[in-house]
Amino acid sequence: MTDFATLDREMTEWRRDLHRHPEFGFEERRTAAFVAAKLREFGLDDVTEGVGGTGVIGTLRRGTGNRCIALRADMDALRISEQGEIGHRSLNPGVMHACGHDGHTAMLLGAAKLLSEEGGFDGTVRFVFQPAEEWGRGALAMLDNGLMERFPFEEIYGLHNMPGLAVGHVQTRVGPIMSAEDNFEIVLKGIGSHAARPHHGKETLVAACATVMNIQSIVSRRLSPTDIGVVSVTELITDGTRNVLPGLARILGDARSFRPEVSAEIEAQMRAIAEGTARTYNLSVEVTYTREFVPLLNDPALVEEAFAAAHTVAPPENVATAHEPMTGSEDFARFLAHVPGCFLFIGNGTSSAPLHNPSYDFNDEALLTGTKLHVAITRRRLPEA
Repeated sequence: MTDFATLDREMTEWRRDLHRHPEFGFEERRTAAFVAAKLREFGLDDVTEGVGGTGVIGTLRRGTGNRCIALRADMDALRISEQGEIGHRSLNPGVMHACGHDGHTAMLLGAAKLLSEEGGFDGTVRFVFQPAEEWGRGALAMLDNGLMERFPFEEIYGLHNMPGLAVGHVQTRVGPIMSAEDNFEIVLKGIGSHAARPHHGKETLVAACATVMNIQSIVSRRLSPTDIGVVSVTELITDGTRNVLPGLARILGDARSFRPEVSAEIEAQMRAIAEGTARTYNLSVEVTYTREFVPLLNDPALVEEAFAAAHTVAPPENVATAHEPMTGSEDFARFLAHVPGCFLFIGNGTSSAPLHNPSYDFNDEALLTGTKLHVAITRRRLPEA
């Protein structure tokens, strides 16, 4: 019988060690080595490093069953300078685990240890430790490196902590749960001039401000009110200075949506607005529009299976359907182009700082919930005869 108190202490030690040594996407060499060493220590049947750059795949087989599922955790950190005085504060200046991937990794390691020691399932589990989730390249890198051919599985599950949701609570929903993310850059080009003689040039700052304001009408006036869309300008950069009107302005930002048709309409309207505004101010313009994350769409049948597993881990009042999709993005969605899956949220506490905040820290009290949920899903989807 598992001593959950001991496992909880071990996972807390792992999690805080990972928190002290955060690594950015595709740089998770220490993290990957830590994960691989633990998986080998637990006695998994196979541990493969370097999948998709710095990814790690652990394989555990029990019984004679032919079915295989995957459990996934992300390992990368963010380029944020940590604030606060916690004892396990980041030792890597300018990089921190501000999204809880240290906790996700520790929870999946805990599940690997428990399942290796106790079994309780019939089939194969792939433990997928993914790099570079934050900038939407890690899942694709693993897939491009032959993940599905080298380590095939039939379905996949992932967990993410949720600030504001009480510890011990679990939520998910059928269909769209996290949005696509598109990135855009609008470059306006004119002729810089002296600030005292604007008529001698074709300055870009006023046009850039007009463009920023005009693209705010895309969601409010160009999309159907029944569609979810977000367009956010996050940077406005010019080559001007105190007494020089700029001849170049760059507008950068991102857009969120849940349907490809909405993404396409946002792009089309943005191009039309940028080109029309540029003509109004006698400037040239270039628009670059890229799709970084695809929408995350949970499989209905597997959502029901995940809910059933969650009910064995948490009381009924702690398991709920998420009321609405999130406009944050997750590259777990890339795996769902190949197999069905389900992505779930677990509570990080009602007093937790937000994700991607320099004061955020994963709540160690949530570790056991996540580990037990991974194990419960495995045993439900790969039941012993």
